[in-house]
Amino acid sequence: HQILQNIAREAGETVNFVRPEIKGMIYADRVETNWPFRVLLPVGTHVPFHCTASGKTYLASLPPKKRRVLLDSLDLRAYTEHTHTSTETLEDELQRISKDGFALDLEEFHDGMVAIAVPVLDSRRRYVAALAIHGPKQRFDFDEAMARRGLLAESAKIISQTFGY
Repeated sequence: HQILQNIAREAGETVNFVRPEIKGMIYADRVETNWPFRVLLPVGTHVPFHCTASGKTYLASLPPKKRRVLLDSLDLRAYTEHTHTSTETLEDELQRISKDGFALDLEEFHDGMVAIAVPVLDSRRRYVAALAIHGPKQRFDFDEAMARRGLLAESAKIISQTFGY
């Protein structure tokens, strides 16, 4: 929790530790921003794989055959006009995420919300969770999200080392 607090203090936005479950991702821990205007998704909230930064980090971590089976089973319903509703466009993005090591949610899950996430990996480079920052696009736009990528990646490494993942 302390690591999330440090990120939230530096980033000025809400920070989440998100784990995969069968039906999507679950917010396992979080530290809220102090701003009165924020996106409320409390601990225990389940969110979809296909339209959240954390969910896309998980999908991108899967071996191609497993990923294809899971993608084919998902209901790619549109939450906003920016949500991936086609496995082809989603797969294209997942390949980029796999290569670049981070995922974005540019108003795909909620209108007006932007998020960035990185994977937290174990010592054998297997996916454990995602570390994510999200906020309203008025404060946390694409450029701000990209500026926090290094902070998230470094923090994910610290979490992996601290907890022996």
